[in-house]
Amino acid sequence: MHRPFSKVLVANRGEIAVRVIRACRELGIATVAVHSDVDADSLHVRLADERYALGGQTAAESYLNTAAVLDALARSGAEALHPGYGFFSENADFARAITAAGVVFVGPPPAAIEIMGDKVSSRIAAEKAGVAGVPGTTEVLTCADQVVAFGEQCGWPVAIKAAFGGGGRGIRVVRSPEEVPAAFKSARSEALAGFGRAECYVEKYLTWPRHVEMQILADAHGNYLWLGERDCSAQRRHQKLVEEAPAPDFPDDLRRAMGEAAVRVARACGYINAGTVEFLYDPPGDFWFLEMNTRLQVEHPVTELTTGIDLVVEQLRVAAGEPLRLTQAEVACRGHAIECRINAEDPTGGRFLPSPGTITALVAAGGPGVRWDAGYQAGDEVPPFYDNLVGKLVVCGADRTTAIARMVRALGETKIQGIATTIPAHLAILAHADFRAARHSTRWVEERLDLAGVVVPQAAPAAGPPCPAAEVEVGGRWYTVPRFTNAVEAAAQRGVAASAPPSGRRGTKSAGSRGSSGTVISPMQGRIVKVLVEVGDRVVVDQPVCVIEAMKMESTLTAERAGTVLEVAVTPGQAVRADEVVVLIGDGDTTEEAR
Repeated sequence: MHRPFSKVLVANRGEIAVRVIRACRELGIATVAVHSDVDADSLHVRLADERYALGGQTAAESYLNTAAVLDALARSGAEALHPGYGFFSENADFARAITAAGVVFVGPPPAAIEIMGDKVSSRIAAEKAGVAGVPGTTEVLTCADQVVAFGEQCGWPVAIKAAFGGGGRGIRVVRSPEEVPAAFKSARSEALAGFGRAECYVEKYLTWPRHVEMQILADAHGNYLWLGERDCSAQRRHQKLVEEAPAPDFPDDLRRAMGEAAVRVARACGYINAGTVEFLYDPPGDFWFLEMNTRLQVEHPVTELTTGIDLVVEQLRVAAGEPLRLTQAEVACRGHAIECRINAEDPTGGRFLPSPGTITALVAAGGPGVRWDAGYQAGDEVPPFYDNLVGKLVVCGADRTTAIARMVRALGETKIQGIATTIPAHLAILAHADFRAARHSTRWVEERLDLAGVVVPQAAPAAGPPCPAAEVEVGGRWYTVPRFTNAVEAAAQRGVAASAPPSGRRGTKSAGSRGSSGTVISPMQGRIVKVLVEVGDRVVVDQPVCVIEAMKMESTLTAERAGTVLEVAVTPGQAVRADEVVVLIGDGDTTEEAR
């Protein structure tokens, strides 16, 4: 195969670093890994030809340390740098620093990143290209009062969003003026921690939209392609859980209109390389520009499986100045692909709390039409400092029904021990009648999918031996989930109620639980962001007492009982372990409790 570069540095970690390293190896390109102290023996480091330490533990100390990355780049002699996704992938200043060092940045020009990386300026650019956006502001917010004014004018709820960044972080949905001050402060805090920029804007929060995005590819010779859409509507906390291509129940004329709109947006900013234009789709026919992600997407494998195009290879070729090898007429999408993001999170009760730790066992699914893209192997540590993606389970089939059946089978075969994962939630999503009928939306998981008592469809085989089943646990309750085969898929219409735990098995306590003594404990290893109470304060049930950050997500810990705060055992910025006491609540006042 043609080798566009001799050596590439991958400025990332985990699954995406592994993905890029493997693509480079197939092209005969030497690879360079960079790593934090906690990632010194991680999978991407083990696979690379060279490795350089960045130092530190947190993202700011390591993967977001421009000077350390540039030093590794200079020492390695790499000709190009691939940023992956997250971290510096959408940072125009970083891209400029790379090109100023005489190294090729595998991504769009810095000017395009600047226009589209800022969600405010991207809305303006899209509107100039004739692509309407979701109603919202086109100026960065300077105070909470601006959010209140927008909500009063356009109606509640509204969404405060990070102007720089993605991945669902730095977003707060606000349903009333009273919620605005805290939400505005929290969104800015999370945006600053995740992307190094605190700027936010506000837009109307649509009632029941689907999230449909269009993959585009462009070269430096003026050629632009749209490679089909992906439906990413199954989300929690504005972060995707399940993605599929093509979008279900999506007419061809709408597909063409969205693809052409995506190309217009890309042309408007002089875009080059792979990118994704995201839309909110309101069936049956309206769609609005949401944002453009100026990088490779986590869910790119479903597009690869349906088009046969290796997007990472194309990224490298385009970055080397080569023209695209396809025309729009030659792009053909076949079959149906589904991706499940297997995250280190505990979905108990729909809370999706981060679950860092050591993977004691990992057996990935295999068989026809199954792909496993992972950043970890058995024995590896999933640290609390970065994204919680363990791996991506991707399947393809002749049609959506086949793909769903294959994914259910593959999820049942995938065994990960030592940490909690989102696999039980994926099984519940795929089995639900709303998902199968494409009646879900971006708000469906959090508002309608009951992970504590979901009814799971049970197949009734038409003929042949019984369909093998897997048992999964969600919220301390056990469910029988069939591993569907094509022969019984059409008959999977009847449901069975949740069963009691099988004999000898006990359900968990929900993650982040508080004992009856009033002890509020940390459900995970992480860092205290805010402490919301003081000794002597009176609290009520479910009142927030502190905010903890782990795996780039903020979680609020609340009081399980009413009473008086007897002790606050943590301070902002403090690192805490899982099950560590953070706040103690008792009866009466502090003096009486002490006696």
